Amino acid sequence: MDILLVAGLWLDGSAWDDVAPTLRSLGHNPVPLTLPGQGDGSTSATLGDQVAAVLAAVDAASGKPVVVGHSAACTLAWLAADARPDKIARVVLIGGFPTADGKPYADFFALRDGAMPFPGWEPFAGPDSADLDEQAKRAFAAAAVPVPEDVATGTVRLTDERRFEIPVTLVCPEFTPTQAQAWIDAGDAPELARVEHLDLIDLDSGHWPMHTKPAELARLLAAAAGTA
Repeated sequence: MDILLVAGLWLDGSAWDDVAPTLRSLGHNPVPLTLPGQGDGSTSATLGDQVAAVLAAVDAASGKPVVVGHSAACTLAWLAADARPDKIARVVLIGGFPTADGKPYADFFALRDGAMPFPGWEPFAGPDSADLDEQAKRAFAAAAVPVPEDVATGTVRLTDERRFEIPVTLVCPEFTPTQAQAWIDAGDAPELARVEHLDLIDLDSGHWPMHTKPAELARLLAAAAGTA
């Protein structure tokens, strides 16, 4: 099965380099995506451009793919589900929750020169980054790609309620399934509250398990694909 892999802010398709081999060994076809504005030197990419790139990958897939979104890109995966509800077998969300309709995509940090650069590690102190050593943190920061302003501040538009019929797996890395369910019940993740088939899976890692637990993450993704 094709598994489309969409990494979060500041990351391109290479973020999945350590995950892809295990997925292949388990019989799946990993398709890491590098989206417009992720390392091509352009700050003019928009949220619409990135959504279009994910949809192009969905349309090009063999059969119905699994679409995986990490962190902020959970919203990109969900936007794909909204636009292609009949063409996606399952959505897997890693360490994030889909943004609701009408909200900005990911305007979390300060903008500079038309983009949102990586803000350093202070905002991610604690469980998010506890499993990254100093060398890994330096490598991440050095490779981080600033997010184009029109991606970060783009408005999320969701229109097709058939998205709630698509099975969803939420991988819980720096938080537990119990915490995630409490947030959903409290109304903090309104999109997930309406999903008809939602599985919450624990993964003992920080916010970037593709770097710190790639084999374990790959096995979880393969298992999710196996139930699609």
